[in-house]
Amino acid sequence: MTEPMLFGLPISLAFLYFIVYSVLGWGMETVYCSVLERRFVPRGFLYGPLCPIYGVGVLMMICWFQPLMDRPVIFYLTATVCMSAWEYLVGWFLETTTHIKYWDYSMYRFHLRGRICLWVCLMWGLLSFLVLYFIQPWIASLVGRLGLIQRYILDGFFLGVLVSDTGATVYQLVRTSQMLGKLQQVGDELRLQAHLGKVELSDMLAEAKEALSERLEDLLPDQLDDAGRALKERYDELMTRTELMTRRFRISYREMNTVGPAREALESVKRRGEKLRIRLQGTKREGKKKG
Repeated sequence: MTEPMLFGLPISLAFLYFIVYSVLGWGMETVYCSVLERRFVPRGFLYGPLCPIYGVGVLMMICWFQPLMDRPVIFYLTATVCMSAWEYLVGWFLETTTHIKYWDYSMYRFHLRGRICLWVCLMWGLLSFLVLYFIQPWIASLVGRLGLIQRYILDGFFLGVLVSDTGATVYQLVRTSQMLGKLQQVGDELRLQAHLGKVELSDMLAEAKEALSERLEDLLPDQLDDAGRALKERYDELMTRTELMTRRFRISYREMNTVGPAREALESVKRRGEKLRIRLQGTKREGKKKG
């Protein structure tokens, strides 16, 4: 039986390349971000050490750009445009489906909606050059030593791991999105409750809108009536659960933010997480002093 092909590449070989470069991409991003932030930053939204954007990206390079390798300038320009378009598409897809923005280049000049920017686009072209001219020949020689049965066994194993990891991650993302929505809703109700004694009914919504920047986590129980205290307890409970649920994503993507109505809720969660981090560091320092 003839093996299925993907743009002239055997499907079993293409999937192995996808896995290899997803792992290498994860390693590259993790090292870069860890050095930049001076702490271990495991990149990627999957649980395992995989960044599928790199795996798919390199497959695009192998299948589409190799015919251009004898014309380096055309190769570089084509790779830059295509890979930048791919990053933009992935960013748009994640924002649309999860309502979370995992990376944001808006602090750099010449960006497009924060999903891509000029210097990263140019780096995509350089990375494509390095991969196809130097890294891929070495990877191809290693993978090429595997027999067809060995490739199928490895493909089956990694496919099972990838599907399981993706399912668990999607489930976690859905729960996170739902939790942020609940937190935002309870927060809005708490704001209204906190201002009931301050404004007339006709001005309530306008007053609450002006107070959107207030940090609800800092409200004290004696500032609220019984209904308000019950809401505050519910808000604190949701805040704790959401902080734990989003911790892994926030560690991997410090700049992550929502693109929907729950933006303020995530900002509150970030503040809670930062307070906990500072408190933990202080506890460690005190422990070292006592030791």
